[in-house]
Amino acid sequence: MSLHLLDLLIILAYLGLTLVAGFYLSRLASRDLQSYFLGGNSMKWYTLGLSNASGMWDISGSMWTVMILFVYGLKSAWIPWLWPVWNQVFVFVFLAVWMRRSNAMTGAQWISFRFGEGRGATLSYIIIVVFALVSVMGFMAYFFEGIGKFCTSILPYDLSFRIGNWVIPNERAYALLICGITTVYTVKGGMYSVVATEVLQFVLMTLSALLVAYIGYTQVTAEQIAAVVPAGWDNLWSGWQLDLDWTATPYPLVNDKIASDGFGWFGALLMMMVFKGIFASIAGPVPSYDMQRILSTRTPSDAAKMSMSTILVMYIPRYLMVAGFAVLGLVYLQPEMAAMGANIDFEKVLPLAINKFVPIGFKGLLIAGLLAAFMGTFSAIINAAPAYIVNDIYKKYIRPDAPAEVLIRYSLYASLILVILGIGFGFNAESLNRLTLWITSALYGGYAAGNMLKWVWWRFNGYGYFGGMVAGLVISTIILFFKPQVLDLFALAPNLPDIFLFPLVLGVSLIGCVIGTYIAPLENEEQVIRFYRDTQPWGWWGPIRKKLLQQEPDWKSTTSFKRDAFNVVIGMIWQMAQVVIPMYFMIKNNTQLAIWTIIFFVSSYLLKKFWWDRLND
Repeated sequence: MSLHLLDLLIILAYLGLTLVAGFYLSRLASRDLQSYFLGGNSMKWYTLGLSNASGMWDISGSMWTVMILFVYGLKSAWIPWLWPVWNQVFVFVFLAVWMRRSNAMTGAQWISFRFGEGRGATLSYIIIVVFALVSVMGFMAYFFEGIGKFCTSILPYDLSFRIGNWVIPNERAYALLICGITTVYTVKGGMYSVVATEVLQFVLMTLSALLVAYIGYTQVTAEQIAAVVPAGWDNLWSGWQLDLDWTATPYPLVNDKIASDGFGWFGALLMMMVFKGIFASIAGPVPSYDMQRILSTRTPSDAAKMSMSTILVMYIPRYLMVAGFAVLGLVYLQPEMAAMGANIDFEKVLPLAINKFVPIGFKGLLIAGLLAAFMGTFSAIINAAPAYIVNDIYKKYIRPDAPAEVLIRYSLYASLILVILGIGFGFNAESLNRLTLWITSALYGGYAAGNMLKWVWWRFNGYGYFGGMVAGLVISTIILFFKPQVLDLFALAPNLPDIFLFPLVLGVSLIGCVIGTYIAPLENEEQVIRFYRDTQPWGWWGPIRKKLLQQEPDWKSTTSFKRDAFNVVIGMIWQMAQVVIPMYFMIKNNTQLAIWTIIFFVSSYLLKKFWWDRLND
């Protein structure tokens, strides 16, 4: 890709500005751990919401989202339900309030608030710390690999260098440069630096998204799109089967992509995504930057508003950019895609479109925005992870009376060590591919059951939490390494997506939870009563509620399961509207655009009336 001097100056100016911000804000972060990791719980909820949105707007995810829209059309709006993306709705409707009421600093500290002290509680504490640290290093390796590939595809300069006999290739050199800059401003300024730079990054990304949307909307017509896509591509809804046949289009190899994904039986896939999504969403956010933003807010109601604003400010601009790149690629990138032959890579639509369509000056702005997307996510992880070492290990078990300046200094050291380890994994990404799969599949496979039960079952204890996490880890590891044998055992198709094995993982994890819970009596009943009183979750809490009312006869819960369930359904519709509105806008389907715009405003009104107006602390 060619890069004009003006574009290069814009990119360098952005990188310099992030460093200046980090050093300027370091004086605020150095007061104590609360200031360093949570910004002293003094930042506005909407500022944290912008920061959280920036952290979720990563390069790899954007390239993947462009690819699935290219391949699956409007039905791609459902595919992120694999995670599911609407876990954010559960968070803002009720989980953010429940979590913030703990006044904890990390996910591990929150576990202590839930289970108290004792052997079982200690086991649960240890496993969540290990989970957080190992998953963070895996994600650092993932982002290190991704930013290197992105930079070499859009920047024309060769930064490769040699250290003795060790040659650092261009891709790794770019990754080291960007990760190094991000690490410096993050460890220097802590949470203040992360949030300030992420707000700047979000502004850049939004401007970039609007630019791409303008180019796509003005250069592509509805007729041009219809000429290169199969029937049903522009239809959001699907029957039991996907029924997208690309054979008669300029992109017949898309059929091979759909077959390799295993998404042909789309109706069954959607049902399984809903089944998994309910359990995974009630489990709550993993102990990473999303949880840290929740714990950083001033009050529980601010935590809910922050989580809601993340969806509100991110989805429409992001999907305007995604849809813009997708339609430009469909209509104008046929020669470039054909040149790849059988090795066609649909994830390259985004960088190819940047090179071909974005003019001088704006190209620098767009690249800076996409770099900002990476840096926002990477910096959020860097800031969240060291708290588990310093607060949850060093301060808790080694030196409880350590002064603030020592804890801040050790936090800086911990950040650097974790970054070095993560980059080390990234340098060996090929040889560690199986390990990375183990981290993302096995560790997360065991997360849902125990983290769901911790909210809703009074009898659930630390042993049960530990047992569920370990059981899920074991079964997920077996599936990872012996998936063909597992599929054959249950007479399932060999290319079945992993999500169809989620019921097996969940079932084994639940068995581990139940066995662990009943091998020992309930520890720390008074702590469980305190947790229930302060958090006010719904679920099976009858015996604990009875004892609480004996102690505090006037206590009343402000939680309502029926209202929360209603708001979750409305919130999912509200979120989906923000996904499809930009898509219908870009393909110029004005009828569906009008319908979903009305749905967005009606669902916004319902959330205002039945959720926002009833928030309390």
